[in-house]
Amino acid sequence: MNHKEITSTQNPLVKKIIVLKEKSRERKKTGLFVVEGQRELSLAQKANYQIKTVLFYKPLFSEQLRQSLSSSEIECIEISKEVFQKLAHRDTTEGVIAIVNVRSHDMNHLKFDSPNPLILVAEAPEKPGNIGALLRTADAANVDAVIIANPKSDLYNPNIIRSSVGCVFTNQIATGQTKEIINFLQQQNIAIYCAALQASVDYHTQDFTNPTAIVVGTEATGLSDEWLKNSSQNIVIPMQGEIDSMNVSVAAGILIFEAKRQRHFK
Repeated sequence: MNHKEITSTQNPLVKKIIVLKEKSRERKKTGLFVVEGQRELSLAQKANYQIKTVLFYKPLFSEQLRQSLSSSEIECIEISKEVFQKLAHRDTTEGVIAIVNVRSHDMNHLKFDSPNPLILVAEAPEKPGNIGALLRTADAANVDAVIIANPKSDLYNPNIIRSSVGCVFTNQIATGQTKEIINFLQQQNIAIYCAALQASVDYHTQDFTNPTAIVVGTEATGLSDEWLKNSSQNIVIPMQGEIDSMNVSVAAGILIFEAKRQRHFK
């Protein structure tokens, strides 16, 4: 483990990390993003992401993590308390911040180990917190893939990494345009179940034990017409209150876990 030290908040690398955290354009241009926290970094390691540089604040740095990095070629840089406070979003970061290479999430990289995949599709989710929650739900259910249609935010937005508690690394994720994703699902003979109010049946009346994609849209606008036209069946969660919608990640959780229940949680 190569060991350097940074004590100034004006250091060029410190400035670079701040820009990577704040600017999607910079992440796309450099192919790099920032991971903050020991759990998140460990999950990225487990998923075989290429970690370029680790910055650590020694009083908070885990000995176990230090040992896991000691035999690698990863550049490790000790930072002062002032630098750590400048870079860290939260106090519970365990003293570690890393620069990591992005990964491609093109549709043609999707591969299923199961002949009977269960997929969660989200069209145009905007809020990083919702995307993070969707990824946590997908991880909890161990779905075969998460597909984001017409993405409004890049996956390596720090708020998505943080709100997903690292599940951006534990899920197989693809992104693409709606038409491309529909074509892919149809070519793979995967049934498309769209969460929608129009021409819908109660979700629990459907059989999700065959290859299935559950598709959710935003709370504000729902799904686009293109999804509704190509839906195998529109499904709805019966509401018993005054409103006719719920948070997208909550709705996705209900639908995905009904599919898992039908599959005996396999």
